[in-house]
Amino acid sequence: MKDQTKSKTGASVNRLEGALKVMGKAKYSSEFAIDNLAFAQGIQSTISAGKITSIDTSLAEKQEGVIKIITHENALKLKGYGGRFEEPDTKSISPSLQTPDVHYYGEYIGVVVAETFEQARYAANLVKVTYAKSEPKFIFDEHLDELYMPKEINDKAKTNTQWGDVEKGLKDAYKTIDVTYNTPVEHHHPMELHNIIATWEGDKVIAYASTQIVAHAVKTIADTFEIPEDNVRVITPYVGGGFGSKLQLREHGTLGIMASKMIGRPVQLTVTRHEMFTAVGFRQHNRQHMRLGADKEGNLTALSHETSAATSTYEEFQEPCGAISQTLYNTPNSLVTHKLMKLNLPSPRWMRAPGEAPGSFALESAMDELAYKLQMDPAEFRIKNDTQHDLSVDKPFSSRQFVECIRIGAEKFDWKNKWKPTPGHTKKENWLVGYGMSGSSRQSPYMESSALIKLKLDNDKVQVTVQTDATDIGTGSYTIIGQTISEYLDIPLEQISVELGDSKFPKTPGSGGSWGAASYTNGVKVACDNAISTLKTLASTSEDLSVIELMKKADLTEFEAKGTAGPTEEFENYSVYSFGANFCEVWVDEYSGMVRLEHFVNVGSAGKILNPKTAYGQIIGGITWGVGQALTEHSQVEPNHGNFITRSFADYHVPVNLDLGKIDVIFLPEDDYIANPMGVKGIGELGITSIAAAIANAVFNATGKRVRDLPITPEKIMKTKIEVA
Repeated sequence: MKDQTKSKTGASVNRLEGALKVMGKAKYSSEFAIDNLAFAQGIQSTISAGKITSIDTSLAEKQEGVIKIITHENALKLKGYGGRFEEPDTKSISPSLQTPDVHYYGEYIGVVVAETFEQARYAANLVKVTYAKSEPKFIFDEHLDELYMPKEINDKAKTNTQWGDVEKGLKDAYKTIDVTYNTPVEHHHPMELHNIIATWEGDKVIAYASTQIVAHAVKTIADTFEIPEDNVRVITPYVGGGFGSKLQLREHGTLGIMASKMIGRPVQLTVTRHEMFTAVGFRQHNRQHMRLGADKEGNLTALSHETSAATSTYEEFQEPCGAISQTLYNTPNSLVTHKLMKLNLPSPRWMRAPGEAPGSFALESAMDELAYKLQMDPAEFRIKNDTQHDLSVDKPFSSRQFVECIRIGAEKFDWKNKWKPTPGHTKKENWLVGYGMSGSSRQSPYMESSALIKLKLDNDKVQVTVQTDATDIGTGSYTIIGQTISEYLDIPLEQISVELGDSKFPKTPGSGGSWGAASYTNGVKVACDNAISTLKTLASTSEDLSVIELMKKADLTEFEAKGTAGPTEEFENYSVYSFGANFCEVWVDEYSGMVRLEHFVNVGSAGKILNPKTAYGQIIGGITWGVGQALTEHSQVEPNHGNFITRSFADYHVPVNLDLGKIDVIFLPEDDYIANPMGVKGIGELGITSIAAAIANAVFNATGKRVRDLPITPEKIMKTKIEVA
C-alpha cells in the first residue's frame, strides 16, 4: 500500500476544504438555496432603559414587499426568564419580544419580514416607537459602590479562591507592587456575520444557522420554543469564524425561527455589521487590582488578583480573569476574587480565551513590574517561580513544559543579548526599541465526542465517509479529522470524505474553549478502532490486515462503525493545560508615541500537533488578536445615551498585515497521554493568552512608561510619565 505518512496526523496537510473555499463553493449557512425565501430585519431600541408604550407600524406595513411586522404585541409566546437573574451558558434559551421592557440600547424590539432584504431594512426604519424611559446605568465608574460577588462565574468556576495569608505574604515581602489594570470592552467580529435561515415543516424546524456548537443550538431552539429536540435540525457545514460569539444561538436565531413560523414560509435573518455591536455579546470591561510580593531571591510570597466587571441587568456573566493567576506560578499565599455590577448594556459573553486574555494581561504585566523592582531578568523570574502542581485544585499537572517554553523562546529570540533592565536602552533614529516577554497557559478540556464512519469497497479501493456534528470555524476540523482516519485506517486522504455540522450526525461538544480538536479526533479514533475490531471478528481473523483485506475476507462491500471517546478517571485526577511563552520586540516613535511590532516569537507546548500548518494559522490568529487587544481595539459607550459609538471597522480598528512584524512560531514535542489517548491539547486560546502583556512590557522597556489601560494608544504613551525603580 502507498505510504500515507504525509497524510496522517502530524503532517502539514493542506486544508481538505481549502479549494472549495477559494472557489466559493463552500456553502455557509446563509447560502443555502431555499424556495420561497423571505427576509427579516430586526428593529432595535433607541433607549437604554424603560418600557415601550406604543409601536406604530402603519407606515412600514404599507411598503412594497412587507409581509409581516412582529413586536411584543403579536409575537409567539416563548419560554422566558420569568424574572430570574441567571447565568447564560452555551445552551441557554434565547427569548425575544416577550415583554415591552427595554434593557439596553440596540435591543431587538421587533422584526420586519419582507420579500427582499432591502425592503425589510427600509421598512424597519419606518417603525415609530414611543417609550417611557427609566434612569439608565451604563457608566462603569459611576456604579462602583454597586459591585457584588456572584455565586459563581463562567463555566461554573468559583467566584473566590484563596490559600495562605496574602496580607502577611505582602508584609513579609522584600518588594511589592500594588497596581490596577483596565481591559476595555471588545467585540468579536468574525468575517461571517451571524445569520439564520429557518424553515418549518409542520411542527418541525430546520435551522441553517452559523453556530459553533450544533447540539447546543438544537437545545436552545427546543427549549425556547418548548418543542422536542427531535423536532429540531441544525445545519452548519462551514462557519466563517466565531471566536466565542457563536457558542450560543442568540436572539436573532429566535426571531428568524419565530418569523418563519408566523408567516408559514422560510425566513432568512442576517445580523448587520452595525448590529454585531449589540446583538451577539462582547468582552466585558474588566478592572483588575493586582498585588504581588517577592523575597530578595525572587520567590513569590503573595499574589492577589481582584477583578471588577459589568454585566447586564437581566443576565449574570463574568469571565474568570483570575483563573490564570491560580495556576501559573508557585504562590504560597493567594487571593483571587471576582465582582460584578449590573449596567444597562447588552449581556457580555465568551470571547476568545475568556478570562485568560484579560487576566493574563494583568498577571503578566504585574510579574514584569515586580521583576523590574527586583532588578531581575523577567524570564528568569518566571522560571524561578515555576510549579509542577496546580495549587488551586491540589492536583499535579498531566505535563508542564512551561520552563522549556521560556528557555527555548529566549534562545530563539536572543533574549540575553537584546534585553536590558534599563528602559530606553536602545534607540534607532527616532525609534525607541524595547523587548518584552510573558508566560502563558490555558486549560485543555477534553469532552465526550462521537463519530460514525462508513466504508464502501469498490474493487481494490475503499471510500470512507465520516459523519459528526463537529463544526469547522476556520480552524481546520475537516482536515485533522481526515488525517485521523488516514492514520488509524491507513487510507489515503483522497479516499476520505468528511461531513460535519449537521445535528442528525453523532454528537460532539462543538468548537470552542480549545476542546474541539482533542475531542473530535479521539472520537474518530475510537470509531476507527471499533471498525477494525468488528471487521476482524466478522472476518474470523486476528491478523493485522488492511481494511480492504478485512472487508474482502468478511465478504462485505459496505460497513459502518460508530465510536465515542471521553475523559477517563485518570484525566480527572490531573490538571491538563497547555503552556507557552512569548517574546517580542517593539519600536516606539519618541515623537508620536506610535508603536510598531517588529518581531514576535511564540513557543507552545500543547501535546501532539495534529497538523503544524493549521496549528500555525491558529497561533498567528491568536497573536493578531493579542496585537488588537494591546494596541487598537476598544468599543466605546456614548456617555449620554448608552449606545456603542464604535459601529463599524472605520472606528473599531482590528490589526491587518501591515501591523504585524516577523513572527516565529515554535511547537515543543510533547507526549501527554493523560490528556487523552492521542495526546492532543488545545491551542486556540493559548495563542492569544499573554500576547498583550508581552507587548506592554516591551513598550515599557522601550520608553520607561507603564500603560496599564488598554489599548496602548499613541496618546496614552505621550501622556504617561516615565517610571523609575
